[in-house]
Amino acid sequence: MLLFGMGPLELVIILAVVLIIFGPKNLPKIGSALGKTVKNVREGMDEGSKDKDDDESPIEAHDDVEVIEDEDDADVPEDAEEAVFCTKCGAKNAADAGFCSKCGAKLN
Repeated sequence: MLLFGMGPLELVIILAVVLIIFGPKNLPKIGSALGKTVKNVREGMDEGSKDKDDDESPIEAHDDVEVIEDEDDADVPEDAEEAVFCTKCGAKNAADAGFCSKCGAKLN
C-alpha cells in the first residue's frame, strides 16, 4: 500500500512525530479541523462548477449604461497621441504638461 509514494513505515513515523508535537489531547481537534477544511473545499468546488454552468449564457449588452468621465481628465484631448499618462497614478494629462494634474508628480 503506497500513499503519496510513502510506505507504511514512513506513515507510522509521520504519525508518531505528529503525536509527539501536538499531543494526544489535541489530535481530535486537528482531525476535526482537517475534516471541516476538506468538506469546505469540496463544497466550494461544487459551487464553482454550478456557477460555471449557470453563467454559460451570453452576457447581454446594456444600452442604459452611463459613462462618467473623471473630472481631472475633462480638459485632456481624447487622442492617445496627444495625452501623457502619469507613471505614479495613471491619470491622463495633456502632452505639453510638465506635472500630473491629479497627483502633481513630474511627467517624463
